[in-house]
Amino acid sequence: MLERPGSGERALLLHIGLNRACDDDEIQEFKALGRSAGAEIVDELTARRDRPTPRLFIGSGKAEELKSRVEASCAEVVLVNQPLSPSQERNLEMLLKTRVLDRNGLILDIFAQRAATFEGKIQVELAQLEHLSTRLVRGWTHLERQKGGIGLRGPGETQLETDRRLVGQRIKHLKTRLDRVEKQREMGRRDRTRAQVATVALVGYTNAGKTSLFNALTGSQADARNLLFATLDPTIRRLDTGGASEILLADTVGFVRDLPHELVAAFRATLTETREADLLLHVIDASDPHHADRKQQVEDVLESIGAASVPCIQVYNKVDKVSAKAGRRLNGASSAKIWVSAETGAGLDALSDAIRDQCLGPPLIGRLVLGPDQSRIRAKLFDLRAVRSEQAEESGGWTLDVELTTRRWKELCNQEGLSDDSFQREVH
Repeated sequence: MLERPGSGERALLLHIGLNRACDDDEIQEFKALGRSAGAEIVDELTARRDRPTPRLFIGSGKAEELKSRVEASCAEVVLVNQPLSPSQERNLEMLLKTRVLDRNGLILDIFAQRAATFEGKIQVELAQLEHLSTRLVRGWTHLERQKGGIGLRGPGETQLETDRRLVGQRIKHLKTRLDRVEKQREMGRRDRTRAQVATVALVGYTNAGKTSLFNALTGSQADARNLLFATLDPTIRRLDTGGASEILLADTVGFVRDLPHELVAAFRATLTETREADLLLHVIDASDPHHADRKQQVEDVLESIGAASVPCIQVYNKVDKVSAKAGRRLNGASSAKIWVSAETGAGLDALSDAIRDQCLGPPLIGRLVLGPDQSRIRAKLFDLRAVRSEQAEESGGWTLDVELTTRRWKELCNQEGLSDDSFQREVH
């Protein structure tokens, strides 16, 4: 079996288009994936196939050309932009005498580098093992453990069978640990629901500027490097809405075209945060000429994880990089489509207002007259930082000018038995 060295930074990229030539967008994205994995791209080769061949995916002529290019460039790894079957990957490795990694394996490698938390590491290891389990082929025949002799006769166990058994045991163990983490997350979600804390999840194509926007809205210092999948582990911070009403903002992993199924399955605990959110902010790179295609791919992933029905605001980021001609479209912004720049801060106030209105309802401004026996309601209003001014009455009560959200007012009415007509709204 071909040994797999631990280096492999010199990479040759093989771009294969099925039934068509690879477009420039796909080529540039795959190059970005390679660079994000730490590869030094030394050569590229494009190919076109009507259908994959069972043995090598590509034809024999293109395989020989690929072999000569690998030798000429001294590439240590060949990265293929299509998913390969285990036998195709093995046959290419034996022909090229170098490592071969398909697109799914490359994304898994990037995720392995980015995982920092306990949960993230478990998720990545589980996805890697499930990917590896399909690639345990008969490469260990020389290490067969066929036992014999008195008292030891029997079918024995080959190294391949041992590997499969060990990988299966590890996968089972990781799934058990991940289930525990998911239960802990579920408890946290239930606590937030009981406390009526709204959760907003940032979603979008990888490298659309989600983390930069997250930092701009929350004042955090999360890693916002210009790399694909720079954010892997979900980060949750409090979003300041200008009042006591609490909204939590969650920065999640970015999506990409044809996201590997094993990653979607392994990251179900993290993706549940997206599915259970009160609001999604779909961050779209406005400067990307292919942003419409990226937007559709993210929506397809959201539908596949059961999050298509969650209320969503489309946030077009990086408007500072949009041309003047495209910038004239900014006048079409609405509550469901907002244009911002996390870099310059443009549009962030409008986005914060839209988030607050969507999660907590529009603000209510008016006057509330309380009797002396309603001091608890007065204290709650001060706790909510909803009191703009107060006047004590001779009867011992208070007249309060207040500003609070529709959601908080309804909660107060339900908890304290107030009627809706007790609030004298200001007329604008």
